[in-house]
Amino acid sequence: MTASVARVTTITARSDTSFEDAVKAGVERSAKTLRNVSGAWVKDQKVELTDGVVTAWQVVLEVTFVLDD
Repeated sequence: MTASVARVTTITARSDTSFEDAVKAGVERSAKTLRNVSGAWVKDQKVELTDGVVTAWQVVLEVTFVLDD
């Protein structure tokens, strides 16, 4: 029987376009730095406003990656 161990790290990503774009950017950037990224959970979302208009979308992600043997 084989077992695996994973770790979770928190990251924040921001986009000038959308929440979806912020999530995509955060996950793709994580995968460049961390090996074996297996999933992500959107923990929090926030928008930035300028004069009542949304100007940026921000997400806090919990990124899961499996540790090497």
